[in-house]
Amino acid sequence: MRTLYALLLAGLLQSGVTAQAQKPAPVGLELYSFRNQFAKDVPGTMATVKQMGFREVEVAGTYGLTFPDFRKLLDQNGLKAIATEGTFDDLEGNVPKVLAEAKALGAKYVVCFWLPHPGDMFTIESADRAIDVLNTAGKLLAENGISLCYHTHGYEFQTYKDGTFFDYLAENFDPKSVNFEMDVFWVKAPGYDPVAILQKYPKRFLLMHLKDRKPGTPESNNGKADVESNVALGQGDIGIAAVMKQAKKSGVKHFFIEDESSRSMQQIPQSISFLTGLK
Repeated sequence: MRTLYALLLAGLLQSGVTAQAQKPAPVGLELYSFRNQFAKDVPGTMATVKQMGFREVEVAGTYGLTFPDFRKLLDQNGLKAIATEGTFDDLEGNVPKVLAEAKALGAKYVVCFWLPHPGDMFTIESADRAIDVLNTAGKLLAENGISLCYHTHGYEFQTYKDGTFFDYLAENFDPKSVNFEMDVFWVKAPGYDPVAILQKYPKRFLLMHLKDRKPGTPESNNGKADVESNVALGQGDIGIAAVMKQAKKSGVKHFFIEDESSRSMQQIPQSISFLTGLK
């Protein structure tokens, strides 16, 4: 028995994942972080998410499962879907589908992750189309108890008139129908300060992706970057502690760690520890 106990204890000590199960994580997880693991083993990866201490998640795909079956798996692991993806195409042409998927998951938020635009250039035509589609879809979703958010991706911070296209979108999205999910990486990538943007637009960012960026990563305003530049929270140049402090003042309601690197399984427990230590 003593040998068995020693083996079990050694396994616990070696597993940062299991150690995190001691208490709930302070934020949620964007499940896309484990897309490669989910592609191979959906139930096993979901169990790992639970073991890490997560209780809230954002869904981006169901890896071959129906939405009701994916919801069942979430429920079995004590995970609540706060948000799910709504593609621009579906928001433009099939809002009932988006609504049905959100309802099946029990999600209260739908997030549009990408706006169509030509090449690497975001244009006024792209912006006006997005405003028309998302305001219309957002109104329909709001009437059914679902909030629509647009996820920043860097290209919106290209210059437009005296500001940026993001400013134009924020001015023209109806806040009763469309708000934002800030991805702090994609605010920093084109050279902007997430804290300053949060201060400029209080109560417009309802959701947030928490990422950190390897110091020295080149700036980019086209929505493209090397995923391996994602580092554990607190180890990069984004200033996560200051962002968290301002985000709570500015009305962000739900936070999700997103780590797109190949090291996400190792880095996310470190990110949880960093956030747990913030005051």
